[in-house]
Amino acid sequence: MFIATLGGIFKFKDLPEEYGPYVQFKATIDKKEIKDDDEIAILDITGTDSHHVLFLDSYETLDEIKEELVEADAKINHTTLKILGGHL
Repeated sequence: MFIATLGGIFKFKDLPEEYGPYVQFKATIDKKEIKDDDEIAILDITGTDSHHVLFLDSYETLDEIKEELVEADAKINHTTLKILGGHL
């Protein structure tokens, strides 16, 4: 199992270019239309060059995020959970 740590939380309009393909891919999977003011969390997956994208307005609880990460064979670290909890 991999560990997911917070890479950053960004408004879509302020998203660093390097994360663009990951966000577009996740938006396609989720059938989500992204707006400039959408808050997006980028999680870095330890031991890989991969990132996991969370559209924060799509979640009501931290448990929903944890479940999604289990499906991706990842576990979120405690500090990241606390920070994300403040944004939900």
